[in-house]
Amino acid sequence: MKRYLAVAGALAVVLGIPFLLQPAENLLSDADETLVVLSPHNEAIRYEFSRAFRAWYREKTGRTVSIDWRLVGGTSEIARYLKSEYLNAFRREWLATGRQWTSDVEASFDNPRLVLPENSSEDNIAQAARRAFLASSTGIGVDLFFGGGAYDFIQQAKAGRLVNSGVLEAKAEWFTESSIPQMVSGEPFYDKEGRWIGTCLSSFGICYNSDSLERLGITALPASWNDLTDPRLFKQVALADPTKSGSAAKAFEMVIQQQMQERVKKGGEEESVMLAEGWVRGLQLIQKAAANARYFTDAAPKVPMDVSMGDAAVGMCIDFYGRFQSEAVRLENGESRLQYFTPVGGSAVGVDPIGLLRGAPNRDVAVAFMEFVLSPEGQKLWNFQVGAPGGPAHYALRRLPIRKELYSPEYTKFRSDPEVFPYVEAKDFTYHEAWTGPVFRPMSFIIRVMCLDTHDELAAAWRALIEAGFPPQASEVFSRMDGVGLAEARGMINETLRSPDRIKEVRLANQLSDQFRAQYHETIRLAKEGK
Repeated sequence: MKRYLAVAGALAVVLGIPFLLQPAENLLSDADETLVVLSPHNEAIRYEFSRAFRAWYREKTGRTVSIDWRLVGGTSEIARYLKSEYLNAFRREWLATGRQWTSDVEASFDNPRLVLPENSSEDNIAQAARRAFLASSTGIGVDLFFGGGAYDFIQQAKAGRLVNSGVLEAKAEWFTESSIPQMVSGEPFYDKEGRWIGTCLSSFGICYNSDSLERLGITALPASWNDLTDPRLFKQVALADPTKSGSAAKAFEMVIQQQMQERVKKGGEEESVMLAEGWVRGLQLIQKAAANARYFTDAAPKVPMDVSMGDAAVGMCIDFYGRFQSEAVRLENGESRLQYFTPVGGSAVGVDPIGLLRGAPNRDVAVAFMEFVLSPEGQKLWNFQVGAPGGPAHYALRRLPIRKELYSPEYTKFRSDPEVFPYVEAKDFTYHEAWTGPVFRPMSFIIRVMCLDTHDELAAAWRALIEAGFPPQASEVFSRMDGVGLAEARGMINETLRSPDRIKEVRLANQLSDQFRAQYHETIRLAKEGK
């Protein structure tokens, strides 16, 4: 009987825990207003902005508001979600008018490359669909897209899924060189048409575990992207999949851009030739870093987490992920085994934007939230210390505000990163969108076939090179970039990825993967022969 009572008691405890731990209040009920936000932001950011906005909104309007955060994954997953949801929503509206849904309509309604005649009477069916979508209030039940890189927002704006919120016009005094500039070192900080606006700043760099480096006998701390290719870091580098993570793709773009810039600075050739050489050098650097990789994760925030736990010694990550995880493992004496740095001249300073979605069901509240995030009150949440006046209540977010006013001396003592001045760092790197922007997707595709789909063979070839002391012929074969140069990326690869025929993409991926596998097998053979 005692045994049965013990089992029954344990069962009662297990069943009762969810009820004991449920929130004291349901944040999605009994509110006057609701705001629906699609975001890749983590729980800490969602909590602090929800808490602060509810208080701010009630003080301003006397009304209560709840935020319904929709979490579908990283920015790549969000992009796929938006495309799918808007396609279904517009399809329903199109069919409701009695018109036929065709492949031309589906391929054209959100196609920014489609040119519309001045006179709508001259539209063909594809142009009519595009014009109808841009004039519509087609919605998907979501108000805002909040968080991610500028590239993702630029694509959504071009497609027509983001619309002008009116914040640029309503708060014109904020958008000046002394507060929120429009462009910094080649990176746009907000859309001139008001469809998206940067909210905080970010750059890309390297996180490392000082204890792990000591264990590996590495005394010199990493200082540049090239340090990720150190053979002593074999199976010790953590990387994210650029086809799944927008931040990872942007980090790899920074590696390539730096190689391009260094080659252009040396001069001696036409710019097109130098850019092509820099592109190859960047891919070769990424290839070697990937050869050292322990894995490629789908979730970019996992990189600094694993590095902090010693599962990897170093990793590539966005600055926020590195600083936030460093904060999470900080000891009481202020020391942290995880450190983050941005390589000097190795990364642009970009923005994480916010934008109003077409057909937002709660437009007025959404615009109010945008204004709050960009206001001094909202900006303090990004980098103020917990408990500082106007700062976060529970989490040090360790992000960098976009407003220049927050870097003035009066706020230094309140900031979590008082030594970081992103507008100064931005002067060390100028982003050239024309160099790599048009091939951003082909770049991720190339990295996938060169490093992810063939990772076992890549790592085996790298190990063979290390053990053989990097013989010249084997090393040359390993680093070949046949078929994935800048010309191919801009031409054949880009055209294939843009094609509606997905079979072409699969065929090309298989072709290039087989090519690199053969290349890595040949590297192993030559290395064993000492050639």
